[in-house]
Amino acid sequence: MSAASGLYLVPELQRNPMNTTTFGTGELISAAMQMGCSKIIIGIGGSATNDGGMGMAQALGVKFYDKSGAIISGYGGRKLIKLDRIDLSGLDPAIKNTSFFAACDVDNPLYGPRGAAYVYGPQKGADDEMVKELDAGLVNFAEVVQRDLGIDVSGLKGGGAAGGLGAGLFIFLGAQLRRGAELIIEATKLEEKIKGADLVITGEGVMDNQTFYGKSAYGVAVLAQKYNIPVITINGSVNIDYTLVDESKRNLFAGNFSTINNPMPLDEAIKNGGALLKAQAGELVRFFLSCSKP
Repeated sequence: MSAASGLYLVPELQRNPMNTTTFGTGELISAAMQMGCSKIIIGIGGSATNDGGMGMAQALGVKFYDKSGAIISGYGGRKLIKLDRIDLSGLDPAIKNTSFFAACDVDNPLYGPRGAAYVYGPQKGADDEMVKELDAGLVNFAEVVQRDLGIDVSGLKGGGAAGGLGAGLFIFLGAQLRRGAELIIEATKLEEKIKGADLVITGEGVMDNQTFYGKSAYGVAVLAQKYNIPVITINGSVNIDYTLVDESKRNLFAGNFSTINNPMPLDEAIKNGGALLKAQAGELVRFFLSCSKP
């Protein structure tokens, strides 16, 4: 979905989850079904949105009404608070013959302190007041969904992923939410490959407290722990506050390292990412091998 509704598509100074929409993601899903796809895996994450998947649903024929009975026009997270009624009569009928799976790296609920708006809204351009309004909109969205459709997403794990798209896919497409890490592990047969390994190396762009909500590096570490294999990560940057990490998860990683070897602008770090990664990996492997000598 990030290819259609991703944060990287919006210039930094223009980012505003009150306005951004998952409509384009819905168009991609529609196009896939028109091509005859009967099983669709949707990678969710890296989004610029916080609309609960409303835009995606609009693209697939769902109509949303406000309290005056008018169809809600336009898009964006700001529309959620206006929602009063949902009409599924126009939903694309091809959905009934299609299986949907959402690759979801986090288990955040739709709303609340760990929900889409409070945890991810600020990085998408939301200020404090926007976060409060977006969260209130998601609460309203969930209440209307439960009343009109009989679906309770208040405690849905991963419902808050991609600005609430996790919940939207579950509600409107009946999608199964599965950890992206699990899908990757299965597709690559990683469990078989790491058996007997001395060390597992993984990583991500920014390793922070969100990693411990279930992102890929976390999933790899949990798998390696099953076989008592140490795991280190090499990342673009590391910013973990271990006082906020559950005690049972603090020792999943033997060490977390950054590719950055001196202060530099982000664009320079990205431009030289390959060389920096190679250098850091070399240092760590040499260190590991020296410690492993009998």
